[in-house]
Amino acid sequence: MIRAGILSDTHLTRVNSDFIEAARRCFSDCEVIIHAGDTVDVFMLDAFRGKTVYAVHGNCCGAATQAVLPKQLEFELGGFNIALTHGNQFGRHGMDIEPGLLAHFPTADCLIYGHTHNAVCHSAAGRLIINPGSFQLNGRFGHPCTYAVLEAGKELRGEIRQLHT
Repeated sequence: MIRAGILSDTHLTRVNSDFIEAARRCFSDCEVIIHAGDTVDVFMLDAFRGKTVYAVHGNCCGAATQAVLPKQLEFELGGFNIALTHGNQFGRHGMDIEPGLLAHFPTADCLIYGHTHNAVCHSAAGRLIINPGSFQLNGRFGHPCTYAVLEAGKELRGEIRQLHT
């Protein structure tokens, strides 16, 4: 089984010790990290050295980060096709983003997006859809600090978790 930690909307211009400690606690048993955009600065991903990292840029990323990270990405995880995007190109809110994702990535077993800061994990059209919410130590817009864990074994399983500081 492969375990992947999923986060999004970190909005960090620099990594501090609080973020590194929270990431270590939350993702210590994950060999893969998936970031669904709005890292703001690509160097934030250095906190995950030693792990396989898949990441896309979001609407709050500057030109340098957009030049390094793609807008969308498809990859395989344990034999399953995973589609990753920030989601802002499909709409503003989860309910209008998800139909666009389903249509744009017709062969994906799992669709992962961010942007809304609102965590979701559910199935639609026989596919797993995950938005990990916002992995910030001080949640914005009243949302708690959340992330997701995806397990790829005989089947795909996702779970939303809340960061407790």
